[in-house]
Amino acid sequence: MAVSCKSTNAPEGPQAPWLTDLIQQLEQDAPANPPAKIYRYTYNNQEVYYLTGRCCDIPSKLFDKDGAQLCEPDGGITGRGDGRCPDFAEKRTNETLIWEDKRER
Repeated sequence: MAVSCKSTNAPEGPQAPWLTDLIQQLEQDAPANPPAKIYRYTYNNQEVYYLTGRCCDIPSKLFDKDGAQLCEPDGGITGRGDGRCPDFAEKRTNETLIWEDKRER
């Protein structure tokens, strides 16, 4: 799948309410460095959403299609997340950029 490279912050198409809420919350927070992004992937035969880590030792988050947090795949003090999905980087497929924070820092 092609990665969306839109110049706006708005996600394309209808989104699950939890995802819309997450994006709205991120837009209310101060811009992160590096900018926050949300990607959709297929992982272990399910649709998942990956929120990049905000900075430094703050871990990323992986959610299922219903918004339940599955794990923190990377980041944190060790850089390896919480250890609950250590194979995420190797097994994820079908990357699609859902949202990217384009605000100035």
